[in-house]
Amino acid sequence: MSGDADRPAARRRASPRLRARRSRMAQYAILAIVLALAAEFAKWREIGRTFFEPRLIEFTILHGLANALLNTALYTAGAFVLGLVLGLVLALMRLSPVAPYRWLATVYIEFFRGLPSLVVFIAFSLLPLAFSGLTIPWSPYGTVWVALGVVGSAYMAETMRAGIQAVPKGQVEAARSLGMSSAQAMRKIVLMQALRLMVPPLTNELIMLIKDSSLVFVVGLSAGQFDLTEFGRSTANTNVNITPLVVAGLGYLLITLPLSMLVRRMEVSRVTGA
Repeated sequence: MSGDADRPAARRRASPRLRARRSRMAQYAILAIVLALAAEFAKWREIGRTFFEPRLIEFTILHGLANALLNTALYTAGAFVLGLVLGLVLALMRLSPVAPYRWLATVYIEFFRGLPSLVVFIAFSLLPLAFSGLTIPWSPYGTVWVALGVVGSAYMAETMRAGIQAVPKGQVEAARSLGMSSAQAMRKIVLMQALRLMVPPLTNELIMLIKDSSLVFVVGLSAGQFDLTEFGRSTANTNVNITPLVVAGLGYLLITLPLSMLVRRMEVSRVTGA
């Protein structure tokens, strides 16, 4: 009797493969329903006029987009170089056998990683008011480079420290046995090998800096110094339409998407050893 009772229950229990197939079908069905509802109820004509007005797309591209794109690249590039230099110094301080160096680097890193980038931008933009006569060279580019670079260096330092520590100690011992000093071993052996490990995460840091460069409006810019966000916002306000801001957002993707693809390729290459 019990065997006959268990047989229908066994038939009802589907195999894992069948359950997975049913789950996928349910997800496809939910997606199809959501898309059908969106197609039915969305006001596509109004959405098109608000976000993708062809006249404003053309106007935005022809009147300042290239300059805003260039400024965004310049703000980011300067900050990235400064962040790399500061980050390397901080990473070496974190690995130093001298305790005060480690303490100072730790305080710096934790402090600037814990602060919103906007606060750092405001602080650096107000420095000339706090310290009479103080000027940051090449302002506003210099102010942006320092503010972004200081924040970025706190993150890059940890990336570099992890990369340096990932190099086997045997490499350093081999270099020292060949007569290299500690500095030479670090420069010629450790950093060269760590660089391959550091490049993908540092490229991610570069992408983050590109996005954080949208905070430069705090510094106060003239029209010719606008980055993509400020240019898109200003043009959108003038035309009472969001299309210029959408175009400016696509400008960011022109920079960040190739970098993201590059990071994925480097990570795959590192895993496969290709």
